[in-house]
Amino acid sequence: MKRSVSALAALLTLAPAALAAPARAAAGPAVGLSASQGGSGGSITVTGSGWRPEALLTILICGQSVPSRGVTGGTGSCANADGRAVTTDARGTFRRRLPVAEPPVPCPCVVHVATVTGAAAETDAAFQVAGHAVEPLPPESVSGRLSLLTDTRLDGTDGLLTRFGAPAFRTLVFTVGNAGPSPVKDPVFRVGTSHGVFAPQWDEQQWHGTLAPGGRARIALPVELPAGAHGDYTVSLEYGGRVLAEQPWGVDRPWGVIVFWILACVVVPTAVFRLGMAVVDRVRPRGPEARRARRPGPRLPGLVRRPPRPGLSRPDPAPRTAAALPWFTPDTDRGSATEADAP
Repeated sequence: MKRSVSALAALLTLAPAALAAPARAAAGPAVGLSASQGGSGGSITVTGSGWRPEALLTILICGQSVPSRGVTGGTGSCANADGRAVTTDARGTFRRRLPVAEPPVPCPCVVHVATVTGAAAETDAAFQVAGHAVEPLPPESVSGRLSLLTDTRLDGTDGLLTRFGAPAFRTLVFTVGNAGPSPVKDPVFRVGTSHGVFAPQWDEQQWHGTLAPGGRARIALPVELPAGAHGDYTVSLEYGGRVLAEQPWGVDRPWGVIVFWILACVVVPTAVFRLGMAVVDRVRPRGPEARRARRPGPRLPGLVRRPPRPGLSRPDPAPRTAAALPWFTPDTDRGSATEADAP
């Protein structure tokens, strides 16, 4: 009985914590500030929880923004030069010092925290930059608002020419819905590609069509990388000054270019060496024996060398014999010589 009561008491003790954990997870990422305001040149401490573990985040101070509306002007309204990056730990928390800098637009301001790679997530915390101008926010548009309904994906594969440094092509596919009270006609999206920690290079692309309130559409936008690009890239999708999604893109190294240069480094020196040796063989000085062998003999005037006629055989020349001396005639019969014959 005592054991049953102890187990029941332990379950009642752990129940609130077990119920609170899913509630914290469902709340999403959160950001806290050590101070609600600060002057330019100072610093504040930014803490976060509920983020994806081992995620890379950016921390910026942005103007003309409130947490309820987000960063209306995009990253162009933020103090990008004084931003900071941080990586969350295994529990999805972080702590980072952030210098206070005046954004390029008036306040109200926020501290904007967003993911750099992986699933898109962002949140804002209200912050006042002391001494910075404050102006009312521009009126919120009552037109349609597009929201991302599905995750983005990149369709397409690399061809043979991509292995030799040709530009890589993909198609960014996603589905959006109109959450506003009015239709959206021919929306203009911004597609950016970034490599590593560099800022994305944006390209505006217009989708032709009309989205009625509550409607949805599947959109495909082309994405292209420069020639010879390789490594880890990130494709970002932006609409209305807000980043809707980010998609990683790993590009293989163009091994065909490397093989080509290796062959060029082997073939070209070999061809140059052979050409140089041929030139040296033509212009180098030769010895007396080589010059005598190559020197042509005297040519008699009027003597024409004619080739032998076909079918006629040239008679063999008579064998040469030693010329007989005038005072000595060879005697074929040495045995018949007499004393009178002696000189």
